[in-house]
Parts: sequence; structure tokens; C-alpha cells
Amino acid sequence: MNVAHEHALQRVHLQIIVEVERQGSLTAAADALSLTQSALSHSIKKLEKQLGLTIWVRDGRRLHLTSAGRYLLSLGERILPQLSVAEMHLTQFATGVRGTLRVGMECHPCYQWLLRVTEPYLRSYSDVDIDVIQKFQFGGLDALINYEIDVLVTPDPVLKKGLRFEPVFDYEQVLVVCANHPLTSQSWVKPQDLKDEVLFSYPVSLERLDIYRSFFTPAGLAPACHKRVETTDMILQMVACGRGVTALPRWLAEGYAESMDLVVLRLGEDGIAKQIHLGLRDESLRCDYIAGFVREAQTSRSALSTD
Repeated sequence: MNVAHEHALQRVHLQIIVEVERQGSLTAAADALSLTQSALSHSIKKLEKQLGLTIWVRDGRRLHLTSAGRYLLSLGERILPQLSVAEMHLTQFATGVRGTLRVGMECHPCYQWLLRVTEPYLRSYSDVDIDVIQKFQFGGLDALINYEIDVLVTPDPVLKKGLRFEPVFDYEQVLVVCANHPLTSQSWVKPQDLKDEVLFSYPVSLERLDIYRSFFTPAGLAPACHKRVETTDMILQMVACGRGVTALPRWLAEGYAESMDLVVLRLGEDGIAKQIHLGLRDESLRCDYIAGFVREAQTSRSALSTD
């Protein structure tokens, strides 16, 4: 091993590269990092000399990352947040403070369910806060692997080394239509019944929508039109006004049905059975407040079945 290269790359180098890209100049990056510009430049020049490569090329007053620089930028954007999270957790271990449970959501309608879990959980764990993250469209699995979240709420468990998926509750995916829709004379619907309909859904890819994956696609059919809407309330308002139909978990749909004059129908004669899971890293259940969240979530299945 070349000893000169052994400790060449340091955290500060990644911080500099990320900050220069974010700020747009060496001067602004130096200010953001509380360094002098000369110290910042010297640090990078030393790294370039040790590695035998160039990180930036200058075009007038602008800096452009080389291929090596872009690789280091990507590395820094992945690693620096993980280091910050690790330091936060280590500080919590050292001080006895448990901190924040970060929950990632890959299940749009599960937010209402999550509220039923968090209320008793927060009472039981008074020194733990909860941060709910829904920004993954849909990269929740990567966020879990990269320690950006602690728990992933998902209807789609995967077999992956180092991860485990704990079942939380079973549910049925159903069709929701307005009260005067012609299909209300039926107890269940076939894919052909919906080929002329407008389908409202959350803004996710088709392969993640159960009504496509388990209903339309096997039949080689699709609705006449598919429109994506962000929120449950707006989707159901559109359905209630006769603008189209939607598919939701039965427990959620029935909670809205009476007050909004909606009707819930089975998708196919046997229905579409689903299950919500909590995705965790293998070591997470050794953490008492994460294990406590899983227990509270599994308890919630009885609450859903009695609503």
C-alpha cells in the first residue's frame, strides 16, 4: 500500500467539494465552512497532489468538476449526511438522550393510520420525537439502507440482506365510487367495468399502484384516463362529484364513505388483499424505542379492525 495515499481523503475534503458546488464559488464555500479561502484552496491542492488527479478545472472565473470531482461530489452527498446522523446518535448514546425516530412513508393513505400509532407512542416514550418523511418518490428503501430513516412504512416488502420487514396489519384494497354511480348495483367489479372510467390516484408510478398491478394489468386493460392527485381529501371530493373513481384501503375508504356519500366496492370477486409492513435494518430492533414503535404499530391492527 502507498502510505502517502492511505489517509489522503478526509471528511473536510468532501465538505469543501459539496459546499463549493452548493455555493458556486470558493469564497462563498469558505465562508460557509468558516475557513479562509487560502486554507480551502491549500487543502484541495494537497489532496489533488496526493491522489495524482485534478478535482476542478477553471473556465474563466467558473470552476467545473472533473470526472473525479463529480465522483467525490456524489460520495460526499451520500456519506456526509450519514456521518452527521451517526454523530447525532453517538451523542445521544453518550448523554442518555434517545432523540428522534425518523419514519419514512411509502404508503400515502397510511398517514392517517400513523397518527393513531404516534399518539400513544409519544406518551410512552416522552424523550423521543418523531419526524415523518414523505419526500421519497419512491426511494424509501435506499433511505433506509443509507440510514436517512429508521423505519419505512411500506406495502411492498423486499428480500434484502441486512433488512427485515415486520407485518403490521392486513387490509383490502377497494374501489370507491360516488353514491349514484351505475356500478353501485354490484358488490364487486371486473377490470372491464372500469375501462371507460377516469381513475384518480396518488402521484406514484403505475407499477406501485395495486389497482394496476393486481387488477388492470393481469387483464390487459387500463382505465380511459388516469389522473394523479396529491391528497386523499381532494381525490375523494373528485370521486364524490362523479368525476371518476379511485382505489383505497377499505379501512380508509369506509371512514369517508358515509360523510361524503361514497360507496365501497370489491375489486374482483375475491378482492385485493394487502399488508402494511415496517421496514427496518436488522440491528434496529435492539434499539428499545424502535422496537417499541413496532409493538405499538402492530397493536394498531386491532384498532383498525374495530373502526
